[in-house]
Amino acid sequence: MTHGDDCCTTAEDGAQSDQQQPLILERVGEEMPKSWQSVVSHCLKKHCSCTPKKAKSKLLGFVPILKWLPRYQLREWLLGDVMSGLIVGILLVPQSIAYSLLASQDPIYGLYTSFFASIIYSLLGTSRHISVGIFGVLCLLVGQVVDRELALAGYLPESVILNSNNGTVLLADQGNGSVGVGCDRSCYAITVGATVTFTAGVYQVLMGIFQVGFVSVYLSNSLLSGFATGASLTILTSQFKYLLGLRIPRPQGWFTLFKTWYSLLTNLSNTNICDLVTSLVCLLILIPTKELNNRFKAKLKAPIPFELFVVVIATVASHFGRFDTDYGSGVAGDIPTGFLPPQLPMWTLIPSVAVDAFSIAIVGFAITVSLSEMFAKKHGYTVDANQELYAIGFCNILPSFFHCFTTSAALTKTLVKESTGCQTQISGLVSALVLLLVLLVIAPLFYSLQKCVLAVIILVNLRGALQKFTDIPSMWRVNRIDTSIWLITMATSALVNTELGLLVGVLVSALCVLGRTQRAQVLELGRATTREHYEDLSSYHGLWTHPGVAVFRYEAPIYYANQRLFKKSLYRCAGLDPVKEKTRLMKFKRKNKQQGDVARVPNKNSRDLEGAGKEDGFEAGATVTSMLNNKSSRSLHSLVIDCSAILFLDTAGVNALKEVFKDYEELGIKVVLAQCNISVQDSLERGGYYPVKKGCDGGENKMMFFTIADAVYYVQSLSPNRDYDRKC
Repeated sequence: MTHGDDCCTTAEDGAQSDQQQPLILERVGEEMPKSWQSVVSHCLKKHCSCTPKKAKSKLLGFVPILKWLPRYQLREWLLGDVMSGLIVGILLVPQSIAYSLLASQDPIYGLYTSFFASIIYSLLGTSRHISVGIFGVLCLLVGQVVDRELALAGYLPESVILNSNNGTVLLADQGNGSVGVGCDRSCYAITVGATVTFTAGVYQVLMGIFQVGFVSVYLSNSLLSGFATGASLTILTSQFKYLLGLRIPRPQGWFTLFKTWYSLLTNLSNTNICDLVTSLVCLLILIPTKELNNRFKAKLKAPIPFELFVVVIATVASHFGRFDTDYGSGVAGDIPTGFLPPQLPMWTLIPSVAVDAFSIAIVGFAITVSLSEMFAKKHGYTVDANQELYAIGFCNILPSFFHCFTTSAALTKTLVKESTGCQTQISGLVSALVLLLVLLVIAPLFYSLQKCVLAVIILVNLRGALQKFTDIPSMWRVNRIDTSIWLITMATSALVNTELGLLVGVLVSALCVLGRTQRAQVLELGRATTREHYEDLSSYHGLWTHPGVAVFRYEAPIYYANQRLFKKSLYRCAGLDPVKEKTRLMKFKRKNKQQGDVARVPNKNSRDLEGAGKEDGFEAGATVTSMLNNKSSRSLHSLVIDCSAILFLDTAGVNALKEVFKDYEELGIKVVLAQCNISVQDSLERGGYYPVKKGCDGGENKMMFFTIADAVYYVQSLSPNRDYDRKC
C-alpha cells in the first residue's frame, strides 16, 4: 500500500525485467485536531441555536401528523382509513376487555388504554400502518408486577376473595401500610399498573432524547420471535384457570409455567362445569371461523368480526341464564361509563418497579420499531426509530395519568389494519371513536360477560405465535445459529422467566457473533490461471501456488478474544510453527554443543543429521520446510497475509501480527501484508508494527500492498525462483 525510501524503490527497479511495479497511492493528510473550545462551540451552535426554520423542522419532526395531514388525499385515502379504523375498533373492544385479565386489571382499564394509545400514536407516530394498543406479552409482564405488588401490599389473592362478582374487597391498613384507606384491590392494581407504565414511558422518552433508537438493530428477528413465542406459552398457561373456572393465584418468580400447571392439576376437581362448557363451545366456534377468515382473506374486503359476535351472544346467554349467580361463573362485572379523573402515579412505588419497567420499555420499543420498519419497507416509506421512541413513550406516559397500562404495536391488529385498506393513522383516530362510543354508552352491557370467553379470545389470538413451532425444521435448514437463538430465547422465556428470556436472548445473540469470529480459520489462497485473482485453495479447482511463497487470508477481525486462535490457525495452515521450530533448533544446537561437535555440524553427513533430527522431532536442512495440505513439502521463504477481510485490529491484534512478523523473520521468512483498509493501517501505525530503522531497511519494513499480486511479485523479487505450482 505504502512505499519505502528511494533506495528501496531503486532496488525494486533493478529487479527482474518482468517485475510488475506495485500500485502506489499517497494518503490524504489528517486534519489538524481542533481545540476542545472550538468543538464545544460548534456543538452549541449546532444544537442550541434557534431559527424559525429550525423550530418549524423540530415541531414537524416531533408531531409528524402536522407534516402529512395537509397533504392528505381525501378521495383516495379516506374510505380505506375509515373502513380499517371501524374494523380494528370493533376488534379492539373484546380484545381490550380480554387482555385486561393478563394485566390483572378490570375490563374498563383495557378500554381506556386502547383509546388513549390510538389517539396519541396517531399524532406522534411515523408509521402509517401499525396499530398501537394492548399487546399480550406486555400485559403479561405488567400483570406479573401487579400481582407481586398486590401480595407485598397485603391484598388477598383472587382465590380467597369472597365477592366474585366485583372481584374486590376492602383491605386497607394491611401489609406494609402503603395503601391509603378506601383504595381496594382494583384501585391498587391499576395504581401499580399505571406507575409501571409511567416509568417505562420515561425510559423510552429518555432513550429517544439520547438518540439510542439504533439499539433496535441488536434485537434480531429470531430473538424477538423466540421471546414472543415463549411468552405466548406462559400466556396460554395462565388462561387455563379461566377456561376451567378455577380461582387460583398467579405464581411469582421463576418457573411460573411449572408452578401454574401444578396448581391447575391439584385444583382440577374444583372445575366449574359451566365455564368449561362455555369455553369449549366458544373454542369450537372461534377456531374454525378464524381459519375461514385466514383462508378467504384475499377475497374478503374485511375480516368478519366473529369475536364480537361471540362476545355478544355469550353475554346475552350469561345474562338471561344467570350463570354468575346460579352456577358461580366468573364474569367481567361492573364496567362504568365515562372516564375517571386523572391520578398521579405512586412515586414511592417507582424504585420497586424500576427494573421491571426497563424490560417492559425495551420489549415495547423493540416490537413497535420492528413492526414499523417491516410495514414501512413493504409500502415504500421510512420511519424514524428515535421518533418511534418518543411516540410509544408518550403513549405510556400520558395515559398512565388516566388509569391505563403499557402499550405497544400489536402484530395481529396491524395485519388487519393493513389488509382492510389503511393508508394513514387517521384510521387510528377512527378506532378511538369506536372505543369512545363503547366507553360512553355500551360498556355496562358487558357486565355478564364470562371471563372464560375472554380467555378463549386470548387463546385464539395466540395461534400465530404458537404456529412458529411448525417452522422450526425450515428455520433449522436455513440458519442453525438463528434457530438456536430462537430456541434458547423461547425456552428461557417460557420455562424460567419471561424477562430473563429477553436478557438471555440478547446475551446468546452476542455470544453467537463472537463465536463466529472464534470459528474463523486462516485460508491458503491460490492464483487463478487467467488473471491475477486469488481464492481459497480448498474451495476451487485449478488454482496455482507460488514456490516458496504462501498466501493466506483471515476472514475476521483480529482482537483480544481470537488473536491466539489466529496465530494457531496461521501456523497450522502454513505447516510451520516458528516458535516450535526455534525451540527444536535450539535443542539441536545445544545437543551438538554438548557433544563437542558444534564446529563440525555443517560438515556432518546426511545420515548423522537425519538421525539427530529424528531423535528431536526436527528435520534439519539448509532451508526451513513447511508441510502444506499434508500432501507435499516445499521450501518457504515468504508469507503474504491478505488483510481484506480484517475489519479492525485492537492492541492485542496488532501485537499478534508483530509476533508473527518477528517469529518468522528469525527463521529467515519474510511476512508482508496486502489489502489493508485504512483502519487496519492506522492501528498498525499506532501500535508500532513497523520497526524503527534507518535507511533502506526502514522503508522496506514499512511496505504494504494494495493487491496480493503486488505483494507476491515483490517477495518473488527477493528470490530467483518465480515459477508456479499447480493445486488441483
